[in-house]
Amino acid sequence: MSLQDSGPETVTMSDVQLLLKKKDEIEAQIKAYYEVLEDQKGVGMSEPLVDVEGYPRGDIDLYQVRTARHNIICLQNDHKALMRQVEEALHQLHAREKQKRAKDEAEARAEAESQSWALPQPFARVNAVTPGSPASLSGLQVDDEIMEFGSVNTHNFRSLQDIAVVVQHSEEKPLSVTVLRGGERIHLGLTPKRWNGKGLLGCNILPLQR
Repeated sequence: MSLQDSGPETVTMSDVQLLLKKKDEIEAQIKAYYEVLEDQKGVGMSEPLVDVEGYPRGDIDLYQVRTARHNIICLQNDHKALMRQVEEALHQLHAREKQKRAKDEAEARAEAESQSWALPQPFARVNAVTPGSPASLSGLQVDDEIMEFGSVNTHNFRSLQDIAVVVQHSEEKPLSVTVLRGGERIHLGLTPKRWNGKGLLGCNILPLQR
């Protein structure tokens, strides 16, 4: 298999595995030819094939040695080319994986952004909190923008009377309140109850002008 035959998009892990299998086969063939040379009195790739007087050596099979040496050189070249293909294939796989990861991250960001648009929008703002009041003890702060107050949210809020009704029906019962503070959503548990001050909350809330 040659990478020239297949575009960058088509290289798969199985292609790389095929190349690696081919590499193992070539290495096995090279080893076999080196064993042939070893059997021929241990001549390697560079020992002379003639004797001191310049005659062909009679103690070895010259044809076998020359063939083995030639095949080893060819196979080593094939091996080198194959390793380049493996490297290129791995590089393409890595680049594609990186591209896919960047695409996935961009999609996740877009999804998060679209969800943030779908989040409930604030409908009222806290403009006063009395120290020691139930509102103060719950962690409510001045300038908190209210997104949810018990069952009241941006979709069903009409007037502050809606909040007053929820507060009256929830005396001594914890209410779930979600506020936007410095761009961050914060969940609070607020229990309306009688205290030394006025009302059941001890805070002042204004509707946000839309």
